[in-house]
Amino acid sequence: MSFQVPQGALVSIVGPSGSGKTTLLGLLAGLDTPTRGAVLLDGADLTAMTEDQRARLRGEKVGFVFQSFQLIPTLTAIENVQVPLELRGDGGAATRARELLARVGLGDRLDHFPSQLSGGEQQRVAIARAFVNQPRILFADEPTGNLDGATGAKIVALLEALNRESGSTIVLVTHDLSLAERTQRVIRLADGVVVEDRLTGGRLSETDGAEASVAEGAAR
Repeated sequence: MSFQVPQGALVSIVGPSGSGKTTLLGLLAGLDTPTRGAVLLDGADLTAMTEDQRARLRGEKVGFVFQSFQLIPTLTAIENVQVPLELRGDGGAATRARELLARVGLGDRLDHFPSQLSGGEQQRVAIARAFVNQPRILFADEPTGNLDGATGAKIVALLEALNRESGSTIVLVTHDLSLAERTQRVIRLADGVVVEDRLTGGRLSETDGAEASVAEGAAR
């Protein structure tokens, strides 16, 4: 497969279980490396980097939202959100974390531990953590998969708002076709191949799937 994602886009990747969606997301984020081909992230070739270099790039430019939230259970909501900034040694982590938690509607839950939060609240903490370093691109793996329909809709609306306000590229994997249709572009996989690549207005994108062995993803 071969495709590009321009800066500021909101894109969904869909397909049946086993089609390669999560694998593709891991490749695009530099969590995995392809056996051949290239993955370009903001002009940097992830496949030519060491693991340390990829980790540094992720810390600077990438946010990741997991289906299972992946919050640290012994840290409060605000402490979980501060972690990426503290790992980078940035100042003002607490202020930035507090602002983001307020933005996602959790300004009154700063000192609550994950076990004291609902599933939707935990996912909002995870989204705040993913945005705290102001990433150029955010990857979300089934961000509504563990949530009920109403809560999932709120999470989608939050991602849409953050996409508009921050200009961050968002690439999300989902089984929810109604969610996918709310994004600007849908890329459909089957057996590791792009079988459809279209704008949600129904018009095929200019980067309709081309034959290749691995992803060439670009966030510019």
